[in-house]
Amino acid sequence: MSCPSSLVSSSGLVVGVDEAGRGPLAGPVVAAAVILGAGAPQGLADSKKLTARRRAWLEVGIKETCRWGLGVVEADEIDRINIFAATMKAMTLAVADLLDRDGGVVEMVLIDGNKTPAGRDPGWVWPARAIVGGDATEAAISAASILAKEHRDRIMRDAAQKWPQYGWERNAGYGTPEHLAALREHGPCVFHRRSFAPVAQALLL
Repeated sequence: MSCPSSLVSSSGLVVGVDEAGRGPLAGPVVAAAVILGAGAPQGLADSKKLTARRRAWLEVGIKETCRWGLGVVEADEIDRINIFAATMKAMTLAVADLLDRDGGVVEMVLIDGNKTPAGRDPGWVWPARAIVGGDATEAAISAASILAKEHRDRIMRDAAQKWPQYGWERNAGYGTPEHLAALREHGPCVFHRRSFAPVAQALLL
């Protein structure tokens, strides 16, 4: 598998950002921010294109060789401010977490997608550029996508221990037939996003 390219900066830090968990019916949305290190692992790619084993291996390598940060916005806040605003906030928190560890001047934040938090989250203060499909073309974004997905999947596996009826260790909170059937039978729990239509409908049953 070929490794995506990475923009190189001579005057400041280039940060890659991606999120995991916009679509699920339960759990948080998680964003990660990564500055590639010189020894970053080879084979970085869109986390959705990698096997679970490969993602886990790459996560370790990224954390050992790169600067990184995470941002998490929980389900209750998603309900309060909506998933788009929550995603923008998670990205802001991820970059802030990265810089809180070591500091530095950010030249550019590269974000997977077609929108950035600039002007959309009050805490965002860095230059940013959105890149559609960036998780497949920019190595720093690929690394961020891996960290975000791995972190969120762990959260959902842990939550499945408390609420085993929903199968989150298998579906990560997405609206699979198994998850929807459990919602109809058991109703939602506090980890669900009640502003999402299938959960709201289950509350009426």
